[in-house]
Amino acid sequence: MKKTAIKLSLLIALSGLFLKPASAQTKAEIFDKKTPITWLGMDFSQMKFIGSEEAYRKEVINAEFVGKYIPLWENFFLKEPKKYNPARAVHRDTVHFAMNVTEKVNSAITKNFFDTDPGHFKTLTEKDIDVIIKNYDFLGNKGIGMLLIVEGMDKGRAQGGAWVTFVDMDKKTVLYTVFRTGNSRGFGFRNYWAHPWPVILDDFGSDFDLFKKY
Repeated sequence: MKKTAIKLSLLIALSGLFLKPASAQTKAEIFDKKTPITWLGMDFSQMKFIGSEEAYRKEVINAEFVGKYIPLWENFFLKEPKKYNPARAVHRDTVHFAMNVTEKVNSAITKNFFDTDPGHFKTLTEKDIDVIIKNYDFLGNKGIGMLLIVEGMDKGRAQGGAWVTFVDMDKKTVLYTVFRTGNSRGFGFRNYWAHPWPVILDDFGSDFDLFKKY
């Protein structure tokens, strides 16, 4: 009986030498092209239209923005992958897709998007992004997730602004985030405001090697 107990204790002790806890993702892995990345889509929960509601097309009311336009812009990543290409932004051949993560966030939005103060185009900080991610539901996804947290869409500036954000989905922590802007252009409301997002991603990709140093 004693020998059995001793053997069992030894097995438990030895197993502890080989079992390692799941390691957290790191910022360095974002810039390691062998590390998989999951594209989570665009989060519009923090977004503000800068300017009066009258400055935008009258039919673009809050409910329609959530129910119609956000899904249309998200869908461009599936319909036009050469232009809307998160893999190119992170210098990968491909990325995994889990846009249902941000779809869940966006579908729950009930706020008023319009804000007349031009100074509110960018008010979030990196700490605010940390808090947002802490409250996320990543729907069981693991590893490094990448998303755009859209903050401002300003017709006066003809720009959209978003935080390019990388997260450890298991730990719900931000690995890296940076605010970038992209110019708006095109015919019609949908196309005009679809333009900034691939610009932001491509600009990030152009500075990819620079970002990894900071």
